[in-house]
Amino acid sequence: MVCEHNHLLDVQNLSVSFRMYENGLEQKELKVISDLSVSVDRGEILAIAGSSGSGKSLLAHAVLGILPKNAAVQGTMLYDGKAMTPEYQERLRGKQIALVPQSVTYLDPLMRVESQVLGAGGKKSKEKRSALKNVFGRLQLDSQAGRMYPYQLSGGMARRVLVSTAVLSNADLIIADEPTPGMQTQQAIETLKIFRELADEGKGILLITHDIDLALNFADKIAVFYAGTTLELTPSKDFLAGEDFLRHPYSKALWRAMPQNGFLPLEGTQPYAESLPEGCLFSPRCAMCDARCRNGIPEMRELRGGFVRCFNAT
Repeated sequence: MVCEHNHLLDVQNLSVSFRMYENGLEQKELKVISDLSVSVDRGEILAIAGSSGSGKSLLAHAVLGILPKNAAVQGTMLYDGKAMTPEYQERLRGKQIALVPQSVTYLDPLMRVESQVLGAGGKKSKEKRSALKNVFGRLQLDSQAGRMYPYQLSGGMARRVLVSTAVLSNADLIIADEPTPGMQTQQAIETLKIFRELADEGKGILLITHDIDLALNFADKIAVFYAGTTLELTPSKDFLAGEDFLRHPYSKALWRAMPQNGFLPLEGTQPYAESLPEGCLFSPRCAMCDARCRNGIPEMRELRGGFVRCFNAT
């Protein structure tokens, strides 16, 4: 995927491996992400879809520079055209780039919610307090929630607090890692409405989600992940238009698995990182698989207004 201009976030050919011990002191490298590419522009929501273990959260942690010490990262990551060195990532983290983490344990258990959302030690201006009241109201959090400690919140409330923290950070890029589980439907919709408004104001939103059905109504593009790589990048309208508008067999299978499209399961399972097949990672589950797929890994190529990693996609 060739970058023709400076994306807000541009990740190309990312690979992430972990050094692990087995059989005593013997070390091995376990590659969990390979040749993964995505980009996010200002004014855009990119939703990332894929089953558990496909590399969605690891991508977020790689971008933020918060992977464990035994991780090795290769590839190119640029923020606003500048290489994301560890020092640059540290400067961006929590300022230019905000994270809505998947785990509610990111909240400080010793601080009241309001102090965390407004920013510990930061300026708590009238404008910021007004913004907090507005966001809390939209996410159905009353003023009492701000005076609570995290242990007093339900899981859904804690997620809404995390969303509020990212919204009030004024970051240019928000990475939302599964922000809506535990929320009621209307709360989840309101959360994505807020992200849409931020994107329309010029922010970039990287939305990691299992709820592709909901994301389709707010995202501009969908990136489909599988076994640690990108299989397809498509405008959201193609998912809404139907199976024939999608390119990769796995994307088509995701479409068929949606409740309104028949809820049809795909046979087989996503391979684990330590037992990946030769050739195309999706080949063992693909009805279109041929010798070329079993022996070679397809490159990402442009097709019908999107990108696809498949020899046989038309």
